[in-house]
Amino acid sequence: MGAELSSTVGIVALAAVAVAIVTLCLNAVLYRQLRRLRADQQVVLGEERADLVTHAAAIDASFRTLHEYVTDVVERLDARVGVAEGRLDGAITHWGLIRYDAYNEMSGRQSTSIALLDSSRSGIVLSSIHHRDQARLYAKQVSDGKGELRLSPEEEEALRLALP
Repeated sequence: MGAELSSTVGIVALAAVAVAIVTLCLNAVLYRQLRRLRADQQVVLGEERADLVTHAAAIDASFRTLHEYVTDVVERLDARVGVAEGRLDGAITHWGLIRYDAYNEMSGRQSTSIALLDSSRSGIVLSSIHHRDQARLYAKQVSDGKGELRLSPEEEEALRLALP
């Protein structure tokens, strides 16, 4: 038996067996990797029987649809924010109030001047002047931080307190 393995035919037979064993081991390794790949693919694809390319195309289409939806929502929100900002620009954002005794009667500082301004420093100054027998209300327009009519010292002080 030893002489037969040392002959040319025996050596070729041993080499063929060795190649067959290596091939069998390689096939076992590849089979195991293929099983893992299929398991991973099933995690990605779920129960669908589709290939990865079809699945990737479906995901791409879904992302495009989502992108269009998000873009539409952002455009609508931008429009709403623009309207809200326009409203806020006209809202009263600065004010100043001063109380004083207009006639020096020691009546407890019953007269009041208040400046109400928007973000562009425009608005009004209201003054309520109280006397024992009467009360008067004055309104003066303010544009860009300056009264359109001459302001009293108390109105100027209210305006100064209101300005940022």
